[in-house]
Amino acid sequence: MMVPNGGFWWRVLAYIIDAIILSIVGSILGRIVGFSMMPMSGMGANANLFASGAMFGVFGLSVVLNWIYFAGMESSKFQGTVGKLAIGLVVTDMHGDRISFMRATGRYFAKILSGIILSIGFIMVAFTQRKQGLHDLIASTLVYKTRDPGAVISEESVFA
Repeated sequence: MMVPNGGFWWRVLAYIIDAIILSIVGSILGRIVGFSMMPMSGMGANANLFASGAMFGVFGLSVVLNWIYFAGMESSKFQGTVGKLAIGLVVTDMHGDRISFMRATGRYFAKILSGIILSIGFIMVAFTQRKQGLHDLIASTLVYKTRDPGAVISEESVFA
């Protein structure tokens, strides 16, 4: 029996779960940074400059946090983020094997391209034969609807 590819709506649902988790973590980190900025409120004109720098730092921290979360989880033995695991999705290479951290990193940053072109790169998942988004095509990855990464058949003939 062939394992089906993870379709568009399954992946959207998984992303919503991941976004909730990351927003909670980001909120906690934001509060920590916010509380550390409180003593700076009496700095006058320099306070705005400090606040701008802090916001840039929080944005940078958010990008790094998201990158480590997505690339780390998708290249781990779980082969998916918490959202993907909850829905029953795994990320593999084109042969059904676990992806490396570097490939997961490329996949993560390719999602930026998928998003900036009016999210067409994400919408592609609904219309491609193997349910691949632009980021999957760039990183040579597949997403399967299974809770068991070992269930993915890694025969070349399956992927021809």
